[in-house]
Amino acid sequence: MTANRRSRGERQPRPCFIYREGPKQCALGPSVATINLEMVMNDTANSVSEALATRRSVRGFLDKPVDGALLRDLLEKAARAPSGGNLQPWHLHVVGGERMKALKALAWERVAARPGGEDTEYDVYPKNLVAPYRDRRFQVGEDMYGLLGIPRESKAARLQWFARNFQFFGAPVALFCYVDRRMGPPQWSDLGMYLQSLMLLLREAGLHSCPQECWSLYPRTIAEFVGAPNEQMLFTGMAIGYEDPDEPVNQLRSRRAPLDEIAHFHGL
Repeated sequence: MTANRRSRGERQPRPCFIYREGPKQCALGPSVATINLEMVMNDTANSVSEALATRRSVRGFLDKPVDGALLRDLLEKAARAPSGGNLQPWHLHVVGGERMKALKALAWERVAARPGGEDTEYDVYPKNLVAPYRDRRFQVGEDMYGLLGIPRESKAARLQWFARNFQFFGAPVALFCYVDRRMGPPQWSDLGMYLQSLMLLLREAGLHSCPQECWSLYPRTIAEFVGAPNEQMLFTGMAIGYEDPDEPVNQLRSRRAPLDEIAHFHGL
């Protein structure tokens, strides 16, 4: 269905994403973020605000290599992310080039052989997810599959689409983030701060990303491939590369809860 839309030259409207006249703005759900027009055209971010406004989970990448020296620079800069007690608990493995081709081939084989995954080491989502978290997850899924034209009853088609995760949506670079098994929830939050810092730096450099906790389904496969020691646990993967602007799913802009729903102000 994607191919048919492309052949007709049709583009689907971007949900909850509106450019306004005057100061260039985009409305993301109930919130409004200012976007510099030059940044939109060049696909780079010139400020932290622009990087935040344009960072999203890209699910279609161009077949365009990413410079290794650039990646090293960005990973080093991201290490300025805060961590409690300066533990810096992140352990990273970055894969590209011929090794990336080998990883994609291996992932294809493993997913085909074990579509349900291996023995997972943590739950990506809590069991019996309740509102409003359940509703938010449901909504972003419906928005995404709506763009793809895959109805809810087409379980096989949805599973087939989900399997694209394990090919990194065509990205030329993969990152895996590990943490020492002796670390606790505070150190896991440190991982998130490092990864967010990296994703914002990627936007500044004109790159996009897609964090992928789905790789927690295949911890043994990835550990064997990258040589991670037993005392480290795989937290997440991440696809990195240049966005394919013609991929319909990249029109998705996930909604955000209004500020009054997530923040309570005291004395302000």
